[in-house]
Amino acid sequence: MRSPATRFRTWLTVAVIVLAAVTGCATTETTTTADGLTRVKLQLQWFKQGQFAGYLAAVHQDFYREQGLDVEILDGGTDIVPQTVLAQGQADYAVAWVPKALASREAGAGITEVAQIFQRSGTKQVAFKAANISGPADLKGKKVGNWGYGNEFELFAGMTKAGLDPARDVTLVQQQFDMNAFLGRDIDAAQAMSYNEYAQLLETRNPATGKLYGPEDFTTIDWNDQGVTMLQDAIWANTERLQDAAYRDRTVKFLAASLRGWAFCRDNVDTCRDLTVAAGSTLGASHQQWQINEVNKLIWPSPNGIGVIDKAAWDRTVTIAMGTRNQEGHTVLTRAPDADAYTNEYVTRALDLLKSQHIDVIGGGYTPQAVTLTEGGK
Repeated sequence: MRSPATRFRTWLTVAVIVLAAVTGCATTETTTTADGLTRVKLQLQWFKQGQFAGYLAAVHQDFYREQGLDVEILDGGTDIVPQTVLAQGQADYAVAWVPKALASREAGAGITEVAQIFQRSGTKQVAFKAANISGPADLKGKKVGNWGYGNEFELFAGMTKAGLDPARDVTLVQQQFDMNAFLGRDIDAAQAMSYNEYAQLLETRNPATGKLYGPEDFTTIDWNDQGVTMLQDAIWANTERLQDAAYRDRTVKFLAASLRGWAFCRDNVDTCRDLTVAAGSTLGASHQQWQINEVNKLIWPSPNGIGVIDKAAWDRTVTIAMGTRNQEGHTVLTRAPDADAYTNEYVTRALDLLKSQHIDVIGGGYTPQAVTLTEGGK
């Protein structure tokens, strides 16, 4: 089986080939509906679930329509690279993690980050409590799972910071996008998102007790606490098309409606749970409620306003992407991105629009729910 590093390089190579093949096709033909709305396509990085509830809410609550937009939300998947879809002109905007999108940008994708939705990282490393793993240094000599595909670099940065050589001090295990190998004790410490795979553990019955696992059964390493987090879900626009006044104006409107959708899901978790399930999510209602609640924790509060790209967090992401090497000695980036890689221009204008409508874009008083999971997340 190919290592995560090899697969990441293969993915990047394919992106370069595809982008080279579609050079000159970076514009999407804009069409309008019969009632005069501008059609817009948003490419997700995974299937519809609570991770993207704000966009689903913006459709359901007609926030996009109020901005004159008819937005189609495109599912992602294992074989879909959202930033490449955007660069090819097959979507108008895309949601993607920053380091992976920057790797595509270095490979030639003409994309620019225009809003940073997640202010914090949702990535954890989870272990059974009996394994006595409470920090990165405790991973030494352990079987450590990771997904690869560019998702592993916080883990590698954390181990490196703790003085471990990821290539020699741990046994790296290719992890699928589930927790089966971990539950089968084939992995000592597994990669998990706070809003998804960690919930899957808490939705599983402990064969020793007959009850669902609880947080007390596990220890977690939160990369936010270790100072090695990288920016995750962000909204990207097509760099070339940002030269067009109509696309720039559309970007402000799209962001305003999207951010309003996230503010709605902050204040209406149950409604967003239901509309996410109705949108076709394969995971159940309690799992979606957990997911939206946990995603809200990654967004709120947003002291500078939801979507604003924090330079310190950006610089930290770039530093890790350029300086952290995986087991094969490769980094995400080989050079610093240029000045066009991100801009706060459009999100600032979108926030001004929302403030004029008295929408709370900071969430200073945000309090998360207490969510009760059921077996299988039903």
